Amino acid sequence: MSDFTGQHPTGPDATRTAAPRQPHPPSRAATLANLKIRIRSALRQFPDFPSPGILFEDILPIFQDPELHEALITALELHITETYGHQNKPDVIVGLEARGFLFGPSLALRLGAAFVPVRKKGKLPGPCETASYQKEYGEDFFQIQSGAIREGQKVLVVDDLIATGGSAAAAGSLVQQAGGKLLGFVVLIELEFLSGRDKLQAPTFSLLSSQDNK
Repeated sequence: MSDFTGQHPTGPDATRTAAPRQPHPPSRAATLANLKIRIRSALRQFPDFPSPGILFEDILPIFQDPELHEALITALELHITETYGHQNKPDVIVGLEARGFLFGPSLALRLGAAFVPVRKKGKLPGPCETASYQKEYGEDFFQIQSGAIREGQKVLVVDDLIATGGSAAAAGSLVQQAGGKLLGFVVLIELEFLSGRDKLQAPTFSLLSSQDNK
């Protein structure tokens, strides 16, 4: 006569059903790579603008889409926290006129940092520090308000694009004149064939490189 009761066995020898394994969250590198693809796909290119021979990268579609804007800030935040850590994160984000103003304040807010603008000469009120740089048609000048950066503050300079590197180098010079510690430069697009980063005083991170076809 069978003693099977129809009940599952209990005790230490009982068969246990394993809990389903949870998938691992994507790594920071994978997340950043995915964000780069989304951002690159949003850019538009306009040949011969603003002058013949120039291929203009239009970043404005990023800011027309709140989700893409968020993706951009998240991508830059991932790089910065991975590179500098929470202990050495920037105290100040410096944005270059004019497209550095589009995302510099949002990035600064996300990082809990101050935002300081660098503008063309004559655009800022009060006492200013001044640095010159060369453009294709001659010399130009950038300024930063005196006292906007305090001695020893850690600073990142951001802009939309680095080409020849002259304007970014001038901004870096202003940070150093003000007594700030220049951590580096962060740009959305780098035209690598112009070797602009060679002129810069600190490490440079570009989210996207060159002008490859999308």
